[in-house]
Amino acid sequence: MLHLISINCRFSHSCLAQFYVRQELERHLPEQKVLLSLLTINDPYYQSLLHLSTTPASGLLFSVYIWNHGYVQRLVQDLSRLLPDVPLVLGGPQAASVDHLPPQCSVVEGEIEAVDRQFYDDLAAGSLQSLYRAGKSHSFSSPYTTQDYQQLLNNRQLYYESSRGCPFSCSYCLSSISRGVRHKPLELVEQELAELIDARPMIIKFVDRTFNDDQGRALAIWRFLKTHAAGVKCHFEIAPDRFSPDMLEFLATVSCDAFQFEIGIQSCNSQTLAAVNRTMDVALSEEHIRRLVEFDTIHIHLDLILGLPFETAESFGRSLNRVFAMAPHYIQLGLLKVLPGTAMEKNSAEYGLVFCSEPPYEVLATRWLNHDRLSSLYFLCEVVEAFYNTRFFRSIWQYLRVVGRDPFVFFTGLCSRCLKNSFLQRAKTHKFMHRLLYEEVATFTDGRILQELLCYDWLRCGHKSLPEYCQLPSQKQLRNALRTLLPENLDNIYDYRSRVEFFKQATFLPLSRQAMAFLGFAETDGLVALLAEQTTGVMRHCKAVVLPIGSGGKLHEKTNSNQKPDKKPKYNKNS
Repeated sequence: MLHLISINCRFSHSCLAQFYVRQELERHLPEQKVLLSLLTINDPYYQSLLHLSTTPASGLLFSVYIWNHGYVQRLVQDLSRLLPDVPLVLGGPQAASVDHLPPQCSVVEGEIEAVDRQFYDDLAAGSLQSLYRAGKSHSFSSPYTTQDYQQLLNNRQLYYESSRGCPFSCSYCLSSISRGVRHKPLELVEQELAELIDARPMIIKFVDRTFNDDQGRALAIWRFLKTHAAGVKCHFEIAPDRFSPDMLEFLATVSCDAFQFEIGIQSCNSQTLAAVNRTMDVALSEEHIRRLVEFDTIHIHLDLILGLPFETAESFGRSLNRVFAMAPHYIQLGLLKVLPGTAMEKNSAEYGLVFCSEPPYEVLATRWLNHDRLSSLYFLCEVVEAFYNTRFFRSIWQYLRVVGRDPFVFFTGLCSRCLKNSFLQRAKTHKFMHRLLYEEVATFTDGRILQELLCYDWLRCGHKSLPEYCQLPSQKQLRNALRTLLPENLDNIYDYRSRVEFFKQATFLPLSRQAMAFLGFAETDGLVALLAEQTTGVMRHCKAVVLPIGSGGKLHEKTNSNQKPDKKPKYNKNS
């Protein structure tokens, strides 16, 4: 029996390559039984080692990537001593970088579908060579079976590729080593997707490096998914300047949470983009992203890379500000990884790159960022990701956009406060982050409205009371007062039968005229009720309504259940 092992980042992940290898083994060695094990880098190492060493097998095959390289290397060393007569086969993009391979190890480079027949003959005979090289395959049909969906892939993310390769040649990416894009026939894609959809996976993640490189083809697949994949979320890696008007018009009709887009901006510095062979129209990308965000139905994830050539602290800050202004739902700020075999590695001396010697080969310094400056930017990136990539503080971020405050400067100050409070070493709870933000904005000239917005965001995330440092009337005090002031019936809020339940479920917050105007309510001091009912859109919160206190006894009709990202405040931005 051949044992195929994947070491994933977490349980919910799976390894597409593992299933491709099984498919090819069953095709070339049909007499061999094949066992799949899906492990994670977080599994107790000793337990994983015992599982692999005590499971009878005629060969163990591993898929090696940046994230599991160290774990696999350790397993290989220990398994070679425990099972000296069992072949160990390593494949995947990082297979060749495993150090000090024992004699029984073999490395397979390239795509498994293009591996020569000799590999399978040697594997069956137990006489493997140390290295096998393969080229590209133009046939890569989906390797999943119905049993996989019910067992191995149950409650996991399901990965699928409709194409291989990338139209770009970014110098930091492994895809640049092998150029060209190969597309599956649309008929086959639709047939395979229909089978995946029938399994009702938690998500289908398209691993196509640039899903919309062929705009017409991408639109055809999206239309198929809209018709057939109701209730199944799909994730795509997208080039932001490759949207046709037809594509954008169609995406405006997609239901909320059906699609997720991961978009690699990497940098907005033209000199940096040219140095890494990244061809992208930044202005057009920005226009498309803003339009996608306005739909408020597609989760938008934007990437920037820290440590690229010609990227200074100032230019990185400008890139961050530009991405922040696009109002994505998620900003990922990753370190440059100088991968073996890429053009970035070959030019590392020219760029003054100092990077880690072991995977994932993170950059430590560049010609434009010494180690201390890059380190400080790394910590800032960690703070941005922790605070921004939640639904906790969305009103604050929108306020920064509207009043024109510099996000890079804002997060630099917040980062300083976080480091003084050992933020990176502590559990990043909502209350801890809220307190740090609350204290940070207290020093601003507009600190009052910022603190009000923080209180508003806290309650609309579902909390039933405010933290003690907010120093506002308690929910008990507000409820007691409102029970007397509010009528027996409030249109569209409650009637006399549901009044008691309303006071049990809702939370209440007094807001100033400025805060009310910014949030799109009436231009007067007021009292807001946060309901159990959720808003629509990607980032859901408790729905908010203004109560008719001090407004002539009439309920304000305006709610902010679906506030537009570019909403302008009705007050002086310098106040």
